[in-house]
Amino acid sequence: MAIVYIYPFTRSPVYPFTRLPVHPFTRTPVHPKTMTTHHSIFIQRPEIIDKINHFSGRGEPFLFAVDFTGENGFVLSPEDADKYGLRYEISGHKNYQKNIALNPLVFELFPDSFETYKKAFDKVLFHLKRGDTYLLNLTFATPLKVNLSLDQLFVNSSAPFKLFVPGSFVVFSPEAFVCIANSRISSCPMKGTIDAAIPDAAQQLLSDEKEFFEHNTIVDLIRNDLAMVSTKVAVTRFRYIDRIHTNRGDLLQMSSEISGELPPGYMNKMGEILFTLLPAGSVTGAPKKKTVEIIRETESYHRGFYTGIFGFFDGQSLTSAVSIRFIEQTETGLVFKSGGGITALSDVEKEYEEMIKKIYVPVV
Repeated sequence: MAIVYIYPFTRSPVYPFTRLPVHPFTRTPVHPKTMTTHHSIFIQRPEIIDKINHFSGRGEPFLFAVDFTGENGFVLSPEDADKYGLRYEISGHKNYQKNIALNPLVFELFPDSFETYKKAFDKVLFHLKRGDTYLLNLTFATPLKVNLSLDQLFVNSSAPFKLFVPGSFVVFSPEAFVCIANSRISSCPMKGTIDAAIPDAAQQLLSDEKEFFEHNTIVDLIRNDLAMVSTKVAVTRFRYIDRIHTNRGDLLQMSSEISGELPPGYMNKMGEILFTLLPAGSVTGAPKKKTVEIIRETESYHRGFYTGIFGFFDGQSLTSAVSIRFIEQTETGLVFKSGGGITALSDVEKEYEEMIKKIYVPVV
């Protein structure tokens, strides 16, 4: 059971951030001690690629994460992940034990006002009408208060892909990025969300014109992305629906699976393969390069590791996820980063509601 409070049309005093030191990679204000403690795990793009290639080429396990820009991240052996206090659960690989039952979760949200959201939405709509983009993932950072620590939220949550970086962030993602195994690569972009409590929710989601266009656009984008690193690319599952349990009720989410065949020697080039595909198409839009430019112009904060990727290599196969359902720790409090895809068919009120609906913790 969870107790949820939403305070719309207001701005929490903890935001916007001012007069605080900025984390070198997340680009959000942090306490200097927190930044010093964990700064040593973060490296930049060339070293990330080299370390991924090194570990995968030798068949040695590693945990990794890359931020939205693709310029910063970390690559750690499981032993070093334990040393720095990171916790993870990815495709059956985990390094923690579940805690005992907790008190009911108390969850307070302080989202931007509808007027603030609409200003950003209208900027995106301008570019959509001009043909600069066909689909753009618009996101916001919402101040959040909970009665549990990030560590407690992580350990007691349920999600396919989870990562906790002490003093920085926790992510409980339902969305795979790419999986690499046995010379095959597959991606499962997630586009399309609806409240499961709505009558005939699944059918409404499948028949919604806007959701259909948005989903097809991303499937086509990911298919083109995979074609840059593999051959015989095909859509192997199309528009299947998963149910996600949250502290605010169940959601239905729509995904598809696209797969391809990797060339010989791919284990020695795992870093280049991953970075060729970044940023993730489902959390940017299409066309990708121009859409990312518009995102940077429109959004009023730095995404940091939100909408980046993270994953685990077990010595033979790699599983990765998109960093969504994301809570970040700052000196002034917690922020939950969320958003959704905007097209020319989007309704601003529905998109605003979806952005808030996606602010949840999978603790039930």
